[in-house]
Amino acid sequence: MKNFEVIAKDKNSRARVGIIKTAHGEVETPAFMPVGSQGTVKALTHQQLIDLGVQIILSNTYHLFLRPGIEIIKKFGSLHSFISWKRPILTDSGGFQIYSLSPLAKVNEEGVSFNSHLDGTKIFLTPEKVIEIQSIFCSDIMMQLDYFLPYPSSFEALKEAVNITSLWAKRSKDYFESIKNGSQQLWGIIQGGTYWELRKKSIEDLLGLEMDGYAIGGLCLGEPKSLMFEIIEKSTSNLPEDKPRYLMGAGYIEDILQAVELGIDLFDCVIPTRNARTGTLFTSKGRIVIKHAKYKDDSRPLDENCNCYTCRNFSRAYLRHLYEREEITSAILNTIHNLHFYLDIFKKIRQSIRLNSFKRFKNDILNNLKESENL
Repeated sequence: MKNFEVIAKDKNSRARVGIIKTAHGEVETPAFMPVGSQGTVKALTHQQLIDLGVQIILSNTYHLFLRPGIEIIKKFGSLHSFISWKRPILTDSGGFQIYSLSPLAKVNEEGVSFNSHLDGTKIFLTPEKVIEIQSIFCSDIMMQLDYFLPYPSSFEALKEAVNITSLWAKRSKDYFESIKNGSQQLWGIIQGGTYWELRKKSIEDLLGLEMDGYAIGGLCLGEPKSLMFEIIEKSTSNLPEDKPRYLMGAGYIEDILQAVELGIDLFDCVIPTRNARTGTLFTSKGRIVIKHAKYKDDSRPLDENCNCYTCRNFSRAYLRHLYEREEITSAILNTIHNLHFYLDIFKKIRQSIRLNSFKRFKNDILNNLKESENL
C-alpha cells in the first residue's frame, strides 16, 4: 500500500493536496502539526485538539526518552496508548536537541554524546538507538537522527554535517528494515545549510535509500528568506512527486504560504501555541498583543472573522484580564484561538488548491496581514 497519494494540484503553482496514510488514520495535506514534545500540546486536552480538527501531532523522541522513559511507554504498548491519542503521531529524532544543546553535545560518525539537560547524566545516542526508541513508541512517522549547524556556518563544517547525516540515514534505514513492523514510516532529513551543492548531495544520498518521506531541515534559523525559499524551491524540484515533503520548523503564515506554493506538504512549529501562552494572538488582520492597555475595555472579539470558541464567547478585555492575572484559562483560550486560526488557514489552503485559486487565496491572506488597522 502506498503511504502517500497526491489527489489534487493547483494549475497555477506547485501547491498540491495529498493524503498521508498511516495505521492511525489519514492526514490530508498540506497539514500543520501542533507540537506536543512531551506527549501533550501545552494548555489543551486531546479532546480540544480533536474538536479543533487536529489530524496529527508531533512528539519528541529525546524528551520522552528522558521522561517518562522508554520502559514506561513500552509497558503501555505504545506512545498512543500512554497518552491516549488515537490519531497519527510523528516523532522527531532529537536532531534539534543536538543543535539546541550544542554546548553539551559531541558528535562523531558513531552518534552523539551529551549530558542530560535534566540531571547531567551521560547519554549516547546512535542512529539505530533512535530508531529503536521510536519503534517502541510505535509512532506512525519516525524521523532519522540528523545533524545540522547554526546559520551561518562554513561550507566545510556543513559538508561534514551532511556526510554524517547521510551516514546516519543509511544506518537508520538498515536498522529500520531489520525491525520493520509493516506500519511505521521512516522519513529522511535533508541538510546542507544554504549551500545548494550540499543540499543536492544530501537529496541524492537520501533518494538512494528510498525513504517513505523527505523533510527539509536546517532552515528557519535566521538565514535570509530569499535564500531559504531558493533552497526549498530547488529541493522540492528534486524530490519525487509521489512522496510527502516536510519543512521542519516553519511557523509563520507568510512562510507557510510561500512553501506550500513550492510544493511542501507538512509543517510543524511552536509559534501558534507558544505565542498564545505569552499573549500574542494571530488574527485575519494581523497580530494582537493582548497585554496592551488599549484592550482593557475592548468589547470586541479577538477576530470578528473567527468562529472559534474563544472568539464566539469572550472579549479582548476579558482575555487581557486573564492574561494580566496569570490565570491558567488565559493560556487555554489563547491557544484554542491561535490553533484554530492556523488550522482554518490550512483547511482553506487545501480548498483553494482544489479550486485552482491558491495564489489568489495566498495574496488575499498576505494583503490582510499587511493591513495596518488599529486592532
